Amino acid sequence: MSYRELFVSPSAVFAGNQQSLEEAEYAILGVPLDVTSTYRTGARFAPLAIREASLNIEGYSFRTGTSIEELKIHDLGDLHVAGDVELTLGRLALVAHDLFEAKKVPVFMGGEHTITLGVMRSLDEDVAVVSFDAHLDLRDDYLGLSVSHTTFMRRINETVKPSKILEIGTRAVCKEELDYAKTSGIDYLTAQQIREDGAKNVAETIHDILGGCEKIYITIDLDVLDPAFAPAVQNPEPEGLDTTTLLDLLGAVCDRRVIGVDLVEVAPHYDRGVTATQAAKTLFEVLCCLQKARKG
Repeated sequence: MSYRELFVSPSAVFAGNQQSLEEAEYAILGVPLDVTSTYRTGARFAPLAIREASLNIEGYSFRTGTSIEELKIHDLGDLHVAGDVELTLGRLALVAHDLFEAKKVPVFMGGEHTITLGVMRSLDEDVAVVSFDAHLDLRDDYLGLSVSHTTFMRRINETVKPSKILEIGTRAVCKEELDYAKTSGIDYLTAQQIREDGAKNVAETIHDILGGCEKIYITIDLDVLDPAFAPAVQNPEPEGLDTTTLLDLLGAVCDRRVIGVDLVEVAPHYDRGVTATQAAKTLFEVLCCLQKARKG
């Protein structure tokens, strides 16, 4: 029995497009972890809400000329989460390793942002992490926790040691995080810088930063968007990106080097489906970009 058979249960199917795992190129996994969340909770409900939204929006991407219906996708269902964060992250690392070994491109739907640490534990040091997020998440500890949605990126840097960390959309930090980013060589592009320079120029900056990277893992905290566009997130912050800018910058990152993606921190009960729809649309566009890059 594989770990995915042991720790994963079926659910509603993302985008309504279900191939067998053997045939699929992309594998969807929900990770409804919501243990260390602060301010707002509710990310455990996001995988189902995003799946429901994905069944009710159109799947054609004008950016890529590709439809989500053309992709070979398998939705595994949801990971069995536990109240013990480390236990859940351990299960996630095992299942993620299964998927990477099977040469799939996994898409993980959180859940809180801590899940990225679990995925990264299944990967080697030669992978760059690109994070779209309002926050740097580089605290050493928060509320007495060293592993949480506010500290996971620091733990990734210390323990996984990826080839590069690039954070995009930054606008909510503490001095400790800025100091750590500087001493650790972690790059970040602020939301203010993105507005001033424009998406096209920022895309060129991203290409320069990632130029020497062989593999890329993308993590999307939907609070990178301004609350006007995505109100139902766990830690909303003003002065965020608009949807078009986010999708344009994601398009600049989504090339053949991308080996996996996660989208996290949606708390769907704080609105009437707008944010879950944003999440589904974002994943549609990311998947279509990856498909175009892989087939182009």
